[in-house]
Parts: sequence; structure tokens; C-alpha cells
Amino acid sequence: MGSADDDIAITPVDRAIERLRAIYRGWTRDTSVAQMRDDWDAAFAGCSVPVTRQPVAAGGVDGEWLVPTGASRDKVILYFHGGGFRIGSVASHRDLAARIADASGCRVLSINYRLAPEHRFPAALEDALTAYQYLRDQGRLHPADIAFAGDSAGGNLVLCTMLAARDRGLPLPAAAALMSPWTDLAASGASYQSRAAADPIHQRAMILALAKNYLGKNGDISNPLASPLYADLTRLPPLLVQVGDRETVRDDATELAARAKAAGVDVKLQVWDGMIHVFQMFPEIPQAREAIASLAAFLRNHLHIGHERAPQ
Repeated sequence: MGSADDDIAITPVDRAIERLRAIYRGWTRDTSVAQMRDDWDAAFAGCSVPVTRQPVAAGGVDGEWLVPTGASRDKVILYFHGGGFRIGSVASHRDLAARIADASGCRVLSINYRLAPEHRFPAALEDALTAYQYLRDQGRLHPADIAFAGDSAGGNLVLCTMLAARDRGLPLPAAAALMSPWTDLAASGASYQSRAAADPIHQRAMILALAKNYLGKNGDISNPLASPLYADLTRLPPLLVQVGDRETVRDDATELAARAKAAGVDVKLQVWDGMIHVFQMFPEIPQAREAIASLAAFLRNHLHIGHERAPQ
């Protein structure tokens, strides 16, 4: 006769959480940043969908094209990976970016922006702006043919790149999709307390440490180009914001959506019950597949990509 524990179903979210915890358990105070980055890349290496990969120097910023079969050359999604501005890369987020490319039928340019502490704010933002300029310098691409997407710190970069471009008088992309965006480096949202027990990894002390790592000891945590929640959000293009209800970072997304809407931005907010931070990274979670399908439909609509594709 089985034990009571045998009757408890192990869910795909549980398995994803264990994958994350296995990485963090291997790190101590003595683990170098380089080792953390290598571990993160190794844990999420691989690509589960058939796309063509091609390295590129996007205006001097290292990157990678991910091209699904039949994708048009006159539409692009510029992707910014997450990782708290400390870890993460094209390699660690290749599968997520490729699944977005496959579901949308659109080429994705994913970039390796510079990371802290070696390169603090605004290095990552400068690299993101350089990559956007690189795309606009391509003969057949116009801003209306480009969309942005990103997760966590990459969601922060999506917003800050658009804000910086707007303030410089540059044209903005057609739309932007954000997954669990980190918008408030002060971690002031109520969800940092209310979701603390439900979130398996991201506690407020960790978030504040990452913010200090990114900004430096004397950095301004309320700078709108670092914490876009505090920015003037007017004149931004349509936004899709996805977040899991178990996240401590939940209010970074919900408050952003509320402020964007108040500023007149066309914004769609999706809060996914029972989901963790950037759950879209885990293709074994059914809701991740649903979220990417929804994200892809949003981007196809605003990029005017006519044909439908189903995510694999």
C-alpha cells in the first residue's frame, strides 16, 4: 500500500521549481559570477524547436538570429534575456526565444548585452539601443516591422530601450511583449510580502542585491531608465504583460500595466494562476505553451504577419 506522499501528484511546475533549486543549491558565497553564468547556461542549454541559428555582431553587440522555416525577412522580434543583469545569455534563453520565433513565424534577434558587476548601468541599455539601431539600419526594416520581447531583467530592458529611444526622438517599435518584467528596482510592491511564501526563489533581499549589483553602491534606484515603473510611460506602443500569480515580482507587472493604461498606452495584462517567475521558460508546463501562443498572436497582429503557426 502506497504512502500518502505517493498520492500527491508532481506537477510540471513542481518539476520546474526543482530544476531551479538544483542550480541555486550548487552556489555558495565562494561561487564566482563566471561559474554562475556557466551553470545557468548549462541548465537551460538546448533548443526544442527547429529553427536556423546564425551568430551576428549587431552593431558590435554579440547576438544570434533564430529563424523559423518560412519566416519573412522584413519582420523582426528583438529579444532581451533575463537574469537580473548578472547572469543569462543568448544560450540560456535560446529555447525560449526559439519557441517565440516558431510560434510567431518571425525571425528573432537575441543579444548578449553586457552584464554587471563588470559592466553596470547603463551598459546593458546602451547595448540594447545599439541593437535596435542595427536593425533600423538594415535597408528593408522600418520601426513598424520590429517588435521587442523580453523576460524579467530583459523586460526591464524592453521598456527602458523604448523610453530612451522616445526621449531621443527616435521612432519606436510596433509593439512589445514582456514576461515577468522587473520594473521596480526598489522592490516596493506589496507582492514582495504577500507572495514571499509562494515564490520558490525570488525573495526581496535577493532582488535588492541584484539591483545594487546592477546600479553600483551609489546608483539611483528610482532612475526611470533603470526602474521604468517610475517613468513617464506616455506614447509607448502597445504592450502585452504576462506574469505568474505566485511571483514576488507580480506587482512590478500589474502596477506597470495600471500606470501604462493611465498614461494612455494600449496594454494587455495576463496574470497566470499558479505560475512562477518566467514560467514560459519551461516547455513542459502547459500554461507556458498557452502563454507563448498568446504572446505570438499579439506580436503577429502588431507586426501584421498574416499566416498562423501553432507552437510545437
